[in-house]
Amino acid sequence: MSSLAIDPHDKPSGPSAYAAAEIDLHECIDLVEFPIHEIGNPKRQALIKHAREGLEAFGCAHVPNFLTPAAVKAMREEATRIIDKARPADAKINPYLTADDETLAEDHPKRIFSRRTSSFINSDELEADSLLRKIYDSDIMVHFISECLNVGPIYRWADPLGRNPYSVMKNGDYFPWHFDGNDFTVSLLVQEAETGGDFEYCPNIRTAANENFDDVKAALKGDRSQVKVLKLKEGDLQIFRGRNSLHRVTPTGGNTPRIIALPTYVTDPYHVNRPHHAKAFYGRAMPIHVERERTRLDGLTD
Repeated sequence: MSSLAIDPHDKPSGPSAYAAAEIDLHECIDLVEFPIHEIGNPKRQALIKHAREGLEAFGCAHVPNFLTPAAVKAMREEATRIIDKARPADAKINPYLTADDETLAEDHPKRIFSRRTSSFINSDELEADSLLRKIYDSDIMVHFISECLNVGPIYRWADPLGRNPYSVMKNGDYFPWHFDGNDFTVSLLVQEAETGGDFEYCPNIRTAANENFDDVKAALKGDRSQVKVLKLKEGDLQIFRGRNSLHRVTPTGGNTPRIIALPTYVTDPYHVNRPHHAKAFYGRAMPIHVERERTRLDGLTD
């Protein structure tokens, strides 16, 4: 009686239970070290436990070397090819990306503005065969991120500009303190700057029940008591709750720009950026931003 020999390196010939059409992640992620496609694998379970512990303690999970070197190279090359399409920002923003409110005290955090010079390669500028788009569209990735967050279901973001952009910071660029309009963000660093570009954040400095303007103001004024620093390396994965955590990227230096991919997921499939948020981050608002503008369920300022 003959036996059927199966090569463990063979790729699946059809879709898994995740999706009707499978996106091959072998070219993006080391699925031996990070078997995010195998629900019962002990390595996957340990990875999810690690992420949940980081998110619980610090509002941030960090997985070094998540992307393969080949994926880092391909994404860096894509971003470099289309970097001229990045919209350079040169505008003053407050942490909430709102207009100045002269009815408030001058030192209110809504009235503390800093100049932002970083830029975005918007999602609608990605190439047709973009590896970043493939990672983002993978149901396996969505399921994995959902389990790490211990939140579900989550959805790919409907925002056509901000769902999976590249953030670019060239010599001297700065991305000042701010809160995100979406619930959480996934970051994949594909190119480090020569100097600077550190991710700094104040974990869970506000909640849906308390804007905590006093502590936000203190951080904006230079108080470092709640600030944590994460020095991401190329290929690293970060999962971050940016809605409640004030955060920034320190100024970059040198001729090599900092490039980071930002695949973004949400709990509300209808949600997109408010028009003023889209303009501040991505340079323009589209009809969908106007049509879907509504008060956030959490009631926080953005």
